[in-house]
Parts: sequence; structure tokens; C-alpha cells
Amino acid sequence: MSSLKEIAQLTGVSISTVSNVLNGRKNVSQETRDRILRCCEEQGYVHDASPKKTKSERDKRIVFIFSDFDREFYLKIIEGVSTCLNENGYDLIICTNKSSDNFLKSSFARGTISLDGSLSDEYFKAVAKPEFPVVLMDRVLENDNKNTKSVVVDNYPVMRQLVQSLVDRGFQRFGFLGGLGTSLDNKERFSAFADTLQENGIAFDQSYYYHGNYREKSGYQAAKLMILSNDYPEVLVCANDNMAVGAMKAFEEHQISVPGNISITGFDDSDAAALAGLTTIKIPRYESGFLAAKELLELIKGNMNRETVKIGASIIWRQSVRT
Repeated sequence: MSSLKEIAQLTGVSISTVSNVLNGRKNVSQETRDRILRCCEEQGYVHDASPKKTKSERDKRIVFIFSDFDREFYLKIIEGVSTCLNENGYDLIICTNKSSDNFLKSSFARGTISLDGSLSDEYFKAVAKPEFPVVLMDRVLENDNKNTKSVVVDNYPVMRQLVQSLVDRGFQRFGFLGGLGTSLDNKERFSAFADTLQENGIAFDQSYYYHGNYREKSGYQAAKLMILSNDYPEVLVCANDNMAVGAMKAFEEHQISVPGNISITGFDDSDAAALAGLTTIKIPRYESGFLAAKELLELIKGNMNRETVKIGASIIWRQSVRT
């Protein structure tokens, strides 16, 4: 695990600048802040300046755990978490699932926020305790554990709105490029997609359901399969932006026009989506991180309200859908 000094050397800034970013101070430019946070994630750096783990220090530590395959997606979320915790006098520890066992325990920190689909429900049920509450940003646990709470995207209504708008524009032949089938996001997004088509009397051809894993490469490969079979839908609704951007690249390589020959939509509103002109659904990532941290602090205070918090999202129309 890297040290504060090593992070400073890798990013070409002073140790004090790194410290300012990790402690949520505002005297650092956004570009430098993003570079430092990205380096910390890549190096698995844990923001823990003191080697002595006293009880009082433990009581002011919060762990954020995330999957490490799409770092850009997490930057705004981490910034929101960091801001809320800093305002309330807490330190933020950032780690991936590779090192989670070292940090997800009450002897080290006061609680955790997780956005990591690779860890099981059973794992979090075992970890969550009164002295170590857990906030989950990628799932809802159906159990009686009062030490967990979920802060998740409200996928269903906004996906219904998107698909209905596509129907209203005259699209009839739909495809869906899904992410990990077990994830809550994928289940809710496809359910909204299928329900809206059914309500409009549009039959969905299951051969137009393509399997991906949220990574750009899987979207690229799915589009290649469509091209090889010379059979693709009028509009491809993707469960996230990474896959949508990958699909767009494959179609463009084969001179298949987007949106002339096929329209494509995503979900997340990443920087890559904006650059590609991708119609997508915007998640307020900074706000979702801030709210997740706020809800965790409420659990720490003893608030037992476990009602799931759902984050609203909105459609961003761009050039990837024909009018």
C-alpha cells in the first residue's frame, strides 16, 4: 500500500496538497483533486496518517469500498462522500475489495459505504453491527439487520420515461444491452424497459437481448456480433454508458451510422458519454455520495430508520438518437 509521500511523488504535488485533498479542503484545483483521488484509488492508498489506532481515531474513520474496474465513475461519488464526512469531522478511507477484509471491521473504523457488486449480501450481513453500520449503494438487503441501509438510484421510473419517449418517436424494434444479470441496477433497468414495451403493445424479441458486464469492451463485442449477423435493432438501450460507447465505436468502425442506421442510449452520464454525443440518463453522483455519507452518520448516531433512499435521475438527449 502506497504512502502519502509516494502519492505526492506520483502526482507531482506536495505532501500537503495530497493531505488537503484527502481532508476535503477547497484550496486545490478540481483537475489536481481528480488526479490525486484517481492515483489513490489506483495505488490502493488508505488515508490514515497516524499508525496508532486509538478508539477516538477509530470513531472518526469511515471506509468507502468500490469495484476497481471503472475509476472515473467513482470520482464524483467519492468527492460527495468526502465533503459530507469532512463537514462532520470524519476521515475517509478508500479501498477496493482486494483489501476490504483489513478495514471492514469495528476495530479499525466506525462504518462503511459500499459500491462493490463483487461482495455478497451474506458478507455485508456478517460485517454490519451496531458498532459498524453499513450503507450500500448497489443493492437493497431484504433482512432484519437494522445496521444496514441502502442509498440507490431510482432506476425504474426514469428508464420507463426514456423508453416511452423512444416509442413516442416511432421506434418499434428495440434491443437491450444488459450488464451483470445479478445486479439490482440491471434488473430494474430491464424490468422498466420490458414493462414499457409491453404496455405499448410492442413485442420484445429476446434475440435482441445482449449480455455485457458494464465494461466498454463488452459493448464493443456485442455490437460486433450484431454486425456479423447483419441483424440489429432500430434502437439499442444500454444498461450503462461504458457499453453504449463501446457499441458506438464498433458500429462506426464498420460505417454503420449512429443514429442514421441505429440509435443508442446509455445510463450514467459519464464524461465519455458527453464526448461521444450519447443520449443517456444522468445520475447525480456527487449528491448520491453526499447522501450515502449522511445516512451512514445517521446510523452511527443510532437512527434506526432503514427505509431505502432512492436517488432520482434525468434524461440527457444528445445526437445518438434520431429525431
